This record gives sequence, C-alpha cells and structure tokens, in this order.
Amino acid sequence: MVSPKGQIKKSDKQVEEQATESSAEGLAQVEEKVIEPSVEGIEQAAESAAGALQETFGPLADVLGRAESAHAAYVDAQKQVVMAYKENEQRVEKAYEKAAQQTTRDCNEAINRALKVREDAEQEADEAYNRAKEEARATYDGNVSQALEVRKDTMERAWKIRKDTIEQAWKIYAKEGG
Repeated sequence: MVSPKGQIKKSDKQVEEQATESSAEGLAQVEEKVIEPSVEGIEQAAESAAGALQETFGPLADVLGRAESAHAAYVDAQKQVVMAYKENEQRVEKAYEKAAQQTTRDCNEAINRALKVREDAEQEADEAYNRAKEEARATYDGNVSQALEVRKDTMERAWKIRKDTIEQAWKIYAKEGG
C-alpha cells in the first residue's frame, strides 16, 4: 500500500493526467445527467402538452369531425343534385325529341293532306275546265252551224228573190217591148 505521503509525492504529471481523466469522466457524466433529464423533461413536457391539447381540442375535434361529416354530406348532396339535374336534362331532351318527332309527323301528315286536297281541287278544276271547254266548243259548233244554216237559208232566199226579180223583170221587159 502506498502511504498518503507517497501519494502526495506523485508527479505533477500524474496528477494532471488523473485530473484530466477525472474531469473528462465527470464532464461526460454531467453532460449525460444534464442532457438526459433535459430530453426526458422535454419529452414529458411534450406528452403533457399533447395531453392538455387533446383535452382542450377534444370538443374542437368533435366539432371538426362533425363539420367534416357535414361537408362530406354537403358534397354528396351536391353530387346528387348534379345527377338529378343531368337526369332531368336527359328527360327533357327525350321529351323534346319525342315532341319534335311527333310535330314532324303531324306536319308531314298535314302537308300530305294539303297536297291531296290540292291535287283533288286541281283535278276537279281540270275536269270543270274540260267540261266548260267542251260546252264552249259545243256552243261554238252549234252557233257556227246555226250561222251557216241561217246564211244558207238567207242565201237561198236571196237567190230565190233575185231569181224571181230577174224573171219578173224579163217578163215585164218581154211584155213591154219585146
């Protein structure tokens, strides 16, 4: 064993080395103790703060959750409204197309009826024209025949009168002189 006086006599160099080693070990221990409790303290403080925040924000989280649910329901309702509008638009479009087709059929039928009426009227007019033309021709022929007959009769009477007048004049002439 070394006496306490022997220990004191150790060289300054050894003392310095021991002091440096002790200081380094002590510093490392102090750092560990200072850092560890600080990190642990910070972690504990964070957990405590998170717990307090969770307690504080618990009702807020419920309200936020209900708001998110309400927003999701609103978005879903908007989608349903859009789908309803699209379905309505399709129904209206189909109704329009059906009405347009029916109107086109009705219009075509009306045009065909009008065409038939026009054709019938033209045929009746043509027939009436032809009848009138035939009547006019018959009247003309009758008038011409009558005029020719009157002319013939008149010419025959005039010839007879001429003949009678000439005969009478010759008879008078023959009686008077000669």
